[in-house]
Amino acid sequence: MTRRYAELTTAQVATALSRDSVLVLPTGAIEPHGPHLPLATDLIMAEAVSEAVVARGAAAGHDVWLLPALGYTKSDEHALLPGTIWLRASTLLETLVDIGASIAQTPARRLLFLNAHGGNSALLEVAARELRRRFNLQTFFSSGRAQPGPTERGLGIHAGWAETSMMLHLRPDLVQMDQAESKVADAVADTTHVGFTKTVKFGWLSTDFDESGVIGDPTGADAGIGEKLFEERVEALVTALDDISTFNPGRVHS
Repeated sequence: MTRRYAELTTAQVATALSRDSVLVLPTGAIEPHGPHLPLATDLIMAEAVSEAVVARGAAAGHDVWLLPALGYTKSDEHALLPGTIWLRASTLLETLVDIGASIAQTPARRLLFLNAHGGNSALLEVAARELRRRFNLQTFFSSGRAQPGPTERGLGIHAGWAETSMMLHLRPDLVQMDQAESKVADAVADTTHVGFTKTVKFGWLSTDFDESGVIGDPTGADAGIGEKLFEERVEALVTALDDISTFNPGRVHS
C-alpha cells in the first residue's frame, strides 16, 4: 500500500490509519538562494528527507505516512529579493491550524513537521503547541540546522556549504557552481555577544549581509558531503520514530 496520505481513498483513511499513525508534513520555502541554487532549495530538501524517512520508517515497521509538502511558508526575511513567495506569520499559523483541524477528523493523532527552512522554525514550535491544545494531537517538529563549513566561521546558515552540498547530492542539475561565491558575514562573526548562535540573537533580513542573500561560503561544497549530511539527518529521524510513535509526556487528554 502507498505511504502517501493523499493517495489513499476515503475508505482507506478510515481503515489504514490509527491513533498511533505518524503523519509527516514537510515544510520548505520558495525563496532566493543566491545565484547558484534554485528558489525551491528548502522545499526540495524537506521533501527528499521526508520521503526517505517515511520509506525507511515504514520498512522498519513504523506506521508512518507522508503528507503533501508546504512550499509557501514564512520567508519574508528574503522578501526584498525577487522570486520569494511567502505567507505572513498569521496566515501560515492559521494554515497549520486548519491542517491540524482536518487531521483531527481522521483516526491519526500524531503529526511530525519536518522542516528545512529556518524562517519557519519558531512558528512551527508555536503551531505544535496550538494543535496540541486545540485538537489533542501529539505534535512534533524537527528543523535541520545547517552545519557550518570549514571557511564559514559558524555562519553558513543560508545557501552556504551545507545546503549547496546537499543540493549537489539531491539535484545536481539545479546547481550552478560556477556562480557560487563566498559571502561570510564577518561583521557578525566578529561580535562577542550578538549572533545567530551567541547569547543575544537579533532580527535580520538576508540582504543585511549581502545583496545576493547568501550567508555562507558555498564554494567548497561537495556532493559526497551532501550525501553524508542527508544520510545523517534521515537516519537520526528514522531512529527518532521509535520515540515519536509511542511518546506520552505523562498525562495525555483522552
